[in-house]
Amino acid sequence: MADIAAEIVLLLVLAALIAGFIDSIAGGGGLVTVPALVLAGADPVTAIATNKVQGIFAPASAAIAYARAGLVDLRAQWPMALAAFVASIAGALCVTLLPVDTLRLGLPILLIAVALFVALKPGLDDLDRAQRVTPLLFAATLVPVVGFYDGLLGPGAGSFYMLGFVLLAGRGVLRATAESKLLNAASNLGGLLTFAVIAEPWWVVGLAMGAAQVAGAQMGTRLAVGRGARLIKPLLVVVTTAMALRLMWEWV
Repeated sequence: MADIAAEIVLLLVLAALIAGFIDSIAGGGGLVTVPALVLAGADPVTAIATNKVQGIFAPASAAIAYARAGLVDLRAQWPMALAAFVASIAGALCVTLLPVDTLRLGLPILLIAVALFVALKPGLDDLDRAQRVTPLLFAATLVPVVGFYDGLLGPGAGSFYMLGFVLLAGRGVLRATAESKLLNAASNLGGLLTFAVIAEPWWVVGLAMGAAQVAGAQMGTRLAVGRGARLIKPLLVVVTTAMALRLMWEWV
C-alpha cells in the first residue's frame, strides 16, 4: 500500500461513515467510497478491492441491527447467504472471461428503470403480500443471479436483492431491506476473497473505513426502522439514479 497522508485517511473514513448510512437504507454505498478511494490515489482495481474490504461491514452491521428489531431471522437466511457467497466468487472469477464493458453499457438503463419503478409503482409500502415464488425457488434463482452480478460488477446489488424480496417474495419495503443485508454482505465477502488473490487491497485503510461503515449503518438502520418505506423509497430512487449517472459519466 502506498503511503497515505493522515488527513486523506480521515476523509476516507468520513466517506465510509456516509456510505454506511446510505447503504443500510437503500444500498449503493460504493457510490461514495469507490470514487473517494480513486481520488485518494488508488488505481481502479485496488479501489474496487479495497471497497470490498470495507463494504462487508455496512450490510453485516445493518443485518444485525434489523435482526435485533425483529425484522429478519438471520439463522434462517444462511442457505441464501451461502448461495450469494458462492455465486459472487464465480462472478469475480469471470471478470476476465465475460464482456464486462459491454454489460456495463446496459447497467445505467437498468438502474434508471429501477428508480422509475420504485418512484411510480403504487402500493410499495411496508405491508407484506402474497409470495410469487417459493423460498426454495427464490434462493435458487434470484439470489445466485444477483450474487454473481455482485462479484462481476457490483453497483446496485443491494437494491436488486431488496427489489427481489419485494416483487417475488412478497415482502414489504422495510422487511425486504432488512432481509437483503445479509445476502449483500455474503456476496461482498465472496468478491473480497477473490479480489484478495487477484489484486492488492489497502487492508488497513479498508478496515478503518469498515469501522466507520458500522457506525453509519447503525444510524441508518435506526432511522429506517422508524420511518420504513417513507424513507427507503425516496432514498432508493436517489441512489439508483445517482449510480446510473455516475456510470454514464465514466463513459463520456
